[in-house]
Amino acid sequence: MASDSKEIAIDMQFFHMYTDGTVKRFLPNQFIPPSDDDPSAAVRSKDVVIDSETGLSVRIFMPGRRDATQKIPLVVYIHGGAFCIGSVTGPTYHNYVADLVDKANVVAVSVQYRLAPEHPLPIAFDDSWAAFQWVISHASSSSGGPDPWLNEHADFRRVFLGGDSAGGNIANDVAVRAGDSKLPAGVGVEGIFLMHPWFGGKEVDKLYKMLCPTSSGRDDDPRVNPAVDPRIGTMAGRRVLFCLAEKDWLRNRGMGYCEELKKSSWGGEVEVMESQGEGHCFHLFHPNTHNAVALMDRLVAFFNRP
Repeated sequence: MASDSKEIAIDMQFFHMYTDGTVKRFLPNQFIPPSDDDPSAAVRSKDVVIDSETGLSVRIFMPGRRDATQKIPLVVYIHGGAFCIGSVTGPTYHNYVADLVDKANVVAVSVQYRLAPEHPLPIAFDDSWAAFQWVISHASSSSGGPDPWLNEHADFRRVFLGGDSAGGNIANDVAVRAGDSKLPAGVGVEGIFLMHPWFGGKEVDKLYKMLCPTSSGRDDDPRVNPAVDPRIGTMAGRRVLFCLAEKDWLRNRGMGYCEELKKSSWGGEVEVMESQGEGHCFHLFHPNTHNAVALMDRLVAFFNRP
């Protein structure tokens, strides 16, 4: 563990990054076990290791109350945390994704990508792309893939991809890669949802630069600013929902990308929901407030629109 006697390079609310590249996280490392052993539960969940060498895994959520004969939309969720913190097995993201699954009646796959700086960027991007490929591989043959929940319950014609903060940035990158590749037959990326997404600006983002030494850390990097990516016109997804917050310091960057996407050759449908009077990722920390419930309702409607 890093010592406080070291020189702090990045001072964030939930962690310190030091000049030697190490990080000290302040949030406790909490773990909520999956609940696959109770078939009567409102939401069941399980952990699946995709790559035993890297440890890449996902947590899969399935609604307990459902029509077993009906295939339901599939959501791939990528958590935020400045690429440095967060876990699909912690209470914040486990509870939020489980609530989303229960209310929207979807199958969700939450990606446990490896965190920087121990695993420098773009590892988080590559892990998330590998997880997405694993998920949609279940639609590539009549026998399906290794996970029976996905084989039996996921409607691969209605795939949704998204996340919050840094996870929104990663999700957008996965959507760009998906559009630039040949998806398996029967797979349709219906929508992308970007919740308070992190994107960079003209000035070098000091944290991102430390986490990704090969990047300029500014808006000439397509991951920092996807509007400059020449592949943006072929990005997967028929619809994109931007969820912004009035008092979020990232709000203007998210809106800026929204406007650039509209002007690009992509040609899909763009929606914007802005939560008034709220800050960055407020819905994760205060999920029962009026605005957080409204945001959840918008996501549910986005996934279930005919």
